[in-house]
Amino acid sequence: MKGLARVMAIAAPFALMLVCGFAPEPVRSPAEDIIVTAAPVYEPLAALRGEERFSKGAQLLAIHEGKAEPLVTGFAATADANISFDATTVLFTGKQRSGDPWQIWELTLANHSVRKVVDTATDAVRPLYLPGGRIAWAERSPWGFRLESAEDGHSPPTAPLNPTASGKLPLTYAHASAFPSEVLADGRILFEAGFPLGTGATPELYVVYADGSGVESVRCDHDKARWGGTQLANGDVVFTHGGSLARFTSPLAHESPIVAPRAEYDGTISETASGTWLVSTRASAGAHYALKLWKPGTAALRTLLAQTSEDIVEPVLVATRTTPKRHPSGLHDWSYANLLALDSRLSREGDLRVEPASVRLETQDAEGRAVVTGTAPVESDGSFFVQTPADKPIRFALLDKKGAVLRQEHGWFWIRRGEQRYCTGCHTGPERTSENRLPAVLLRTTIPADLTGDKNPREVQHRTSGGN
Repeated sequence: MKGLARVMAIAAPFALMLVCGFAPEPVRSPAEDIIVTAAPVYEPLAALRGEERFSKGAQLLAIHEGKAEPLVTGFAATADANISFDATTVLFTGKQRSGDPWQIWELTLANHSVRKVVDTATDAVRPLYLPGGRIAWAERSPWGFRLESAEDGHSPPTAPLNPTASGKLPLTYAHASAFPSEVLADGRILFEAGFPLGTGATPELYVVYADGSGVESVRCDHDKARWGGTQLANGDVVFTHGGSLARFTSPLAHESPIVAPRAEYDGTISETASGTWLVSTRASAGAHYALKLWKPGTAALRTLLAQTSEDIVEPVLVATRTTPKRHPSGLHDWSYANLLALDSRLSREGDLRVEPASVRLETQDAEGRAVVTGTAPVESDGSFFVQTPADKPIRFALLDKKGAVLRQEHGWFWIRRGEQRYCTGCHTGPERTSENRLPAVLLRTTIPADLTGDKNPREVQHRTSGGN
């Protein structure tokens, strides 16, 4: 869309209104075409509760040369557009009939042909293109939504980097909802889940590699709810708290506020080639979201597209973008995983003053109950080396000489089968690291203590509650 472009009204049921407000000059649309989701009701955090974001349906609209029209026809509902890296195809969530579950489809922009990419018995939503011919999406499970991945149906440009990354593959293994936001430049998938992971209800941002390994929170300054993460061209990740915006920038171990106009943000941000941002905002909880244009550093949001009876959300640009790095999976075909803790005494909550004597590993059974799979000694320098169950929710607790809990994790994480992972300490954050020395546990043995559990693990009975 070159030059001056205004959004024009079109026939019902997609009648949209241009709202210019009090801008001193006409609103200029970005040069790129735009795809948005229009919906009577949009609940941005419903998926983290395992619920429907578009309870009254939704429809994708394409904005081209100032005119908005349906992107695809023949569907009862469509949403969640994601543009391919070469800008030739669009992944989207769709229902052909109103009673169908959401499924993943792909539209070819050149001829508007449509094909089904993911066919499941339950809802499959929020698809994202991955590098190397794969996609990721959120699929409904008994515990809410979990991340899945599979081939995208196109011939990959190169061979898979590792056989463990072929076929359909779950990427999250906690008994809680996880919802994808973005594929970062380094190939990791940015997703939303409650904090503490697996138990909490406060929205938080996490990352995981494309083979499901290396899950961690993006930052450890857990405070306000944050969701809707998007990576900018400069590498920063921007997101919303709902009523404000903030960012993660590489040199800082905590978030930084963004001075932006006061509004409620839906969480989706698209950066245009000129550096302006497309955002969806509303004045209050009772109003509808409208598509806005904002130049960072300025005081005003300028309306591009608004509708009195619908939310206009999830703006994406139809433009080429840099393909993320492909993650070379290092998983092995094992039924377990290994974890090395460098100094478990360290923590953001304050370093332990009492020396831990052992570490206890817990997992969850099929009903979500916590069970103990074993304990292992902790060395005088706080290090331990253990073998853990794979592809299951796990967490650790540090015990004193009498077996009482000194500190424990209240959330859950997982380690993929064949993953070999280390941690600095107990939730230390990226700004902390242990001393550059050989951990004492490796001086004693290079064989991890087996904490994978027996056939009848006993239920957890906490004697006390701890920090973390």
